[in-house]
Amino acid sequence: MKIVCDTNIFISSIIFGGNPERIIKSCKKGKIDLLVSAEILTEVSRVLKEKFGWLESDIKREVISIIKISEVIRPRVRIKKIAKDAQDNRILECASEGKADYIITGDKKHLLPLKKFQGIPIYSPQEFLKNVLYD
Repeated sequence: MKIVCDTNIFISSIIFGGNPERIIKSCKKGKIDLLVSAEILTEVSRVLKEKFGWLESDIKREVISIIKISEVIRPRVRIKKIAKDAQDNRILECASEGKADYIITGDKKHLLPLKKFQGIPIYSPQEFLKNVLYD
């Protein structure tokens, strides 16, 4: 099973734990294949620096830990599905190019309302754990 996690899932996992952390731990254990792109990793880095004041060395260590448990996808097609937050399109691009089975996000404004993108279900962490991982 291949998933793409939105930036907010990585940040929540790192900072707050909870369901996002459970999902990332499942990826670390090899139960789930995690797909990321350079754009997603850049956004994670930016948020850790700007919103949480992390040092570059700590950010680099965290990004490397994500890369170690992921397949890095290089999307070839730009998607412009979400106009109000172009960064959300990077999630869709990674999922599309990597042929993901699921997109996991906490984004209630743009991504979760789509419910699906190109046949790929879009779930909150709670929905994913309840309906897929622990079904």
